[in-house]
Amino acid sequence: MLALLHQTHAPFVVTALAMVFTAERPSVAVADAHAEIDDALQQLRAAGYGEDDNQPLPAGNARDLCRQWVQAGWLVRHVSDGDVEMYRLSAHGVGALEVAGRVGGVRTRVSESRVRTLLQAIERLAQDADPDVMSRISRLHEEILQRQRELARLERGGEVETVPDEQLLEAAENVLHLARELPADFARVAESIKAVQRDVVAELRHDVRPTGEVLREYLERGKQILDATPEGRAFAGALRLIGDPAQIHNLWSQLRTVLRHKFTELLSDQQRRELADISRRVEQGVKEVLAAQRQASHVITTQVRNHDPLRDRQVDELLRNVMSELHEWVPASRRGEPVEPLRRLPVADIGHLRQRTSELRPPQPPAPLREWEETEDVTTADTRAWGGPRYAELEEHLVTFAGGEGSVDVVAAFRAADEDLRRPVDLLGLLEIAHDAGMTETDEVTTVDTVRPDGTRRRFALGGVVAANPADRNGER
Repeated sequence: MLALLHQTHAPFVVTALAMVFTAERPSVAVADAHAEIDDALQQLRAAGYGEDDNQPLPAGNARDLCRQWVQAGWLVRHVSDGDVEMYRLSAHGVGALEVAGRVGGVRTRVSESRVRTLLQAIERLAQDADPDVMSRISRLHEEILQRQRELARLERGGEVETVPDEQLLEAAENVLHLARELPADFARVAESIKAVQRDVVAELRHDVRPTGEVLREYLERGKQILDATPEGRAFAGALRLIGDPAQIHNLWSQLRTVLRHKFTELLSDQQRRELADISRRVEQGVKEVLAAQRQASHVITTQVRNHDPLRDRQVDELLRNVMSELHEWVPASRRGEPVEPLRRLPVADIGHLRQRTSELRPPQPPAPLREWEETEDVTTADTRAWGGPRYAELEEHLVTFAGGEGSVDVVAAFRAADEDLRRPVDLLGLLEIAHDAGMTETDEVTTVDTVRPDGTRRRFALGGVVAANPADRNGER
């Protein structure tokens, strides 16, 4: 960050980065960034900048400049979900823009709001560090009494104490000062997670332990990657406060309330925009960190599953041997000398592999079924009771319930049936008979109670059905 701010072309670099990367556009496609920076360079050079020490400009085009900024650690190049190469600011770049913004913006002052924030933070720290139960109880009782007295005063018709606009303005500037630190903090957390990802993958490739042990350890580290760095642990604590969507919604509502107050007219347009964007920037920062965590866990898990440390080490040793032999051969070779190509690389001697991984004991057939004797008493009543629909009895009941009418209410007919015809399967059978006879569905939704053979009941909801009389279909009328 200091290298960016102290270099000769810092004014142009900071301005270009602030122009391309905004709170609404944290990531920019590589082609778009090159086009915008090239256009800015052309306009500045056409206006005479960069000549005769008039605000010197860097040499080269936008592609070269962005490559230098990536190497310096101010930009990060990555691939988006849509396989598009993107640029985004690194934590150092975000920090440099925040420093430049604070220097060029409204200077923070020692105000009542800033001092109160410091005192409240110290008070909360002392309360959290004090394990004494009695002192905690005493503080809570005192706070309750203060709230009760304030509530009683307001209920008696007391007025809400108004805060002067100047004091509200100081508090808003303090909020903006605190909020400007958040983007750089979120970026540092995301980059610390990616650094852990690179370290884990590098350690995995050089690990000499058994593969099973490596798998267990590194898969666990991939799941707990957010707790692997101090920044990640601090963010996990903050996430308990800002990760709840209801909390973000409350923050958004409170900011809208503040912006409706007349004192905000004393703020500049940029300050009002920053104040309105706090909730969105917090939500965006949380999403960026969680996306980095998911990507790191995915990369580590994929590396563990698809790469064998022993095999990777053998490949590395083989490539080093090849390079060593080339270094020895090239100085002694002559131009035009024929070279015998290497048809295939040597393979590692792995000895004898297991040819069978099944159980040593031969498979045993299942135990034979017991012979059934015809003299055994088999209860068919219970089996029939749990069987399918009784179509004949159901159709006869439907015809009887319909009488001489041309149509019949299927639900009413089912409710009027005997208990042994009101099983769940009989309800399906009755609907099948109605479908074959021709039925019409109504918009009414009704419920029916069915009775299982063991006496338990179950309620079903279905649409109303009016069926034609099955007797008409059978030619009985």
